[in-house]
Amino acid sequence: MVRTRTPVTTKPLGAPASPWARGFTRFLRNRLALTGLVILLIFSALAILAPVITPYGMAEVNFSRLRAGPSPEHRLGTDELGRDTLTRVIYGARISLTVGLGSVVIAMFVGSLLGMLAGFIGGWFDEVVMRVMDAMLALPFLVLAIALAAILGPNLQNTILAIAIVSTPPFARLTRGQVLGEKARDYVQASTALGARGMRTLLRHILPNILSVIIVQASLAMAIAVLAESALSFLGLGVQPPTPSWGSMLNTSRGYLATQPWMAFSPGTAIFLVVLALNLVGDGLRDAFDPRTRSG
Repeated sequence: MVRTRTPVTTKPLGAPASPWARGFTRFLRNRLALTGLVILLIFSALAILAPVITPYGMAEVNFSRLRAGPSPEHRLGTDELGRDTLTRVIYGARISLTVGLGSVVIAMFVGSLLGMLAGFIGGWFDEVVMRVMDAMLALPFLVLAIALAAILGPNLQNTILAIAIVSTPPFARLTRGQVLGEKARDYVQASTALGARGMRTLLRHILPNILSVIIVQASLAMAIAVLAESALSFLGLGVQPPTPSWGSMLNTSRGYLATQPWMAFSPGTAIFLVVLALNLVGDGLRDAFDPRTRSG
C-alpha cells in the first residue's frame, strides 16, 4: 500500500505579512525617523514623570535666587521669580504635548469624518463642506487660532479646541481626495455591485486603505500644533500662570536676553527639539507608508 503525503504549504520566510508590516519595517530602517522618535519618547517620559523627577515645585519661588545662572542647585538657572527653569521646562512639556496630541486627535477625527462623507456622498453635502473648509483655509492658520483663542478665553481646554478647529480643514481636504481616488478602484465597485451598503463600504473597505495617509498627516500636524500652542502662550492666550508653558517662558525672558540668556535658551531649545522630532517622525512615516512605495 502506497501512502501519499499531503503537501505542506509554507509562507516565504523573511517577507512581512502585510503592507503595514512592510511600512513599519521601512520606518525602523530610517535613522532620522528613529532619532526623532527617541527624542519624543524622552520628552514624553519627562512629562509623565514630572512630579517625580523635578527637583522643585513648578511654582516654587525663591526670592534669594532671582534670575540666577546655571548652578548645581539649578541646572538651567532660575527665572525672574527664582523658580527653577529646569522644573518649569519639564512641566511645560506636559502642556505642549497635551495640546499637540489633543488638538490633532480632535482635528483628525472631525476632519477625516467630514472628508470621508463629503467624498463618498458628494453632491450638495460635498459642496457645503468643502466651501466651509476653503473659507477657513483662506485665513492664515495662526491668525485664525489667535482669534478663536481670544473669543473662547485663555485656558488649556480652549487652546486645544482653537488649534483643533484650525487644524481640521487639511484633514478634511486630504481625506476627501483619498476617498475620491479609492471610489474609482475596482474593489469598491465590486463591493457595491455585490450589494454592500455605502457606510459598510466606506468603513470596511475605503478607510483601511487611506488610514496610513491620515496618520502621516496627523504626525506632521502635531508639530504645527506645538508651535501654535507656544505662539498662543507667548501672546498670553494659552495656559495662564503659574502653569508653565514654553511660549509664556519665552515671553517672560524677552527683557533679559542681554543679561540672562539662559531664561530663553531652555524653552526655545525644548520647542526646537520637539518640533524637529515630530517632523522627522512625520517624514519617516510618509516615506514608509507612501502608497507609491507600498509594493516595494
